[in-house]
Order: sequence, then structure tokens, then C-alpha cells
Amino acid sequence: MNNKKGIYKIQFHNQGKLYELYAREVTQSNMYAFIEVADIIFGEKNKLVVDPSEERLKQEFSSVKRTYIPLHSVVRIDEVDKEGVNKIIDSSADKGGSNVAAFPMPPPQPKN
Repeated sequence: MNNKKGIYKIQFHNQGKLYELYAREVTQSNMYAFIEVADIIFGEKNKLVVDPSEERLKQEFSSVKRTYIPLHSVVRIDEVDKEGVNKIIDSSADKGGSNVAAFPMPPPQPKN
């Protein structure tokens, strides 16, 4: 998965919302049961139309070099041809979202 020329779309759950980030680097972390995401891509700075969810993500990840996402939070990782808009999607069922939830389970334990 480590291809600096590729662009990856990462979807994961965080605090009841679905985050969608675009990044240039996604690797398996040295920390057990985490993926490492680096070089997060944000849209053009000179756009006239501002997306509030992307602005919130810019603020949340402005000083982040690398972020570590738990494997059980990841919905999917896609390698894409071009970047898109980073966004936060409300995943609560009462607002018209999906009523499908991930089954909570502990991460597998390494065998000694």
C-alpha cells in the first residue's frame, strides 16, 4: 500500500461520524492494529466556495504529520486517480443516514 505517487481515499468511523480523507501515503503501522496515514491532501486554498466539513478537517489535521487509525474503525481504503473533497458525513440513522453499524469486537491478539 505504500506508493507515494498514488492517492488514497480512506473512510473510517470517528465519534459517530464517517470521515473521508485523501492522502498520499497509507501504510500498516508498527503499532499493532493501526494504519498510518500521512501527507493528507486538502483542496485548493484559493477556491471561492468553502465546504464547512473540509474546513473542519483542515483545522483538525492542520498540525498533524501522521495519523494512526484503529483497524476496526476503517470502512475502506481505495487507491484513486485524483483527489476529492475531504468530508465528514453524519452516520446517525435518525438523520437519514445508514442504520448499519459495525459489530464491536476486540482486535485479534498476537500469538506468542
